[in-house]
Amino acid sequence: MKIAVAGKGGTGKTLVAGGLAFLLARAGYTTLAIDADSAPNLGFLLGFSSRDEGAIVPVSKNEALIAAKTGTAYPGVYSLNFTVDDVVVKYAVPTPAGVHLLVMGTVASMGAGCTCPANSVIRALLRHLIVDRDEAVVLDMEAGVEHLGRGTAEGVDMMLVISDANRQSLAIAGRIARLAQDAGIPRIALVGNRIADAGQEQVLREFAKARELVVTGMIPFDPAVVRAGIDGNSIATLEGSAALCAIGGILSRIDQEIKERLNGRVDTEKHP
Repeated sequence: MKIAVAGKGGTGKTLVAGGLAFLLARAGYTTLAIDADSAPNLGFLLGFSSRDEGAIVPVSKNEALIAAKTGTAYPGVYSLNFTVDDVVVKYAVPTPAGVHLLVMGTVASMGAGCTCPANSVIRALLRHLIVDRDEAVVLDMEAGVEHLGRGTAEGVDMMLVISDANRQSLAIAGRIARLAQDAGIPRIALVGNRIADAGQEQVLREFAKARELVVTGMIPFDPAVVRAGIDGNSIATLEGSAALCAIGGILSRIDQEIKERLNGRVDTEKHP
């Protein structure tokens, strides 16, 4: 199961990504969480202290790793032929939440034509994690999808676009959905977060309908999440909370859809 989570900063994107990863690990899946945000803080939610989080060097800033993968004997010339299967073993760190965490970071130039060394390593690593490996992967992204090449994007089972009822958040959500469609991500769904009343839910559902987006869940406003953020508590302390239960429902729906899709594929193969 490969799930990408994107949204405007402050909409609860990292809460959803961390909750999905935590619940997958608790259900027995070997789970890897990838923090691809320019301001990575997924580690806090998965139980790391500020000191632990600060000690992690993002892949994009790991000069020794980038040089080892892309360096050549010729100044200014970079190799694009390298393997990344060892990166997870060496750099993914276990968290108190039972999830392994790999912090990607970002690079300054992420355009489609960019072949800078750090970008090349990130793209190759994401393709390896999403396309080649079997464990559950939850990708906490920024508002763009520049990390994903078309081949990688097509390997994502679902992209969740997180938004609250704020118009600015919805505008960013619409942009993300368009970018995801253009990138070739086959399944995109909207998730409403911090929903305080029926009016806010209606705003999100009307927005989704106008853009032909599936709504896969509504996460209610939850004081327990606010308290956890103030106290610096991990996702595990939200066990039984309304928000985490809603995220669990979203995960169940994604899992059911994947199973139905796989069953349909098997039936098609048996009865062409």
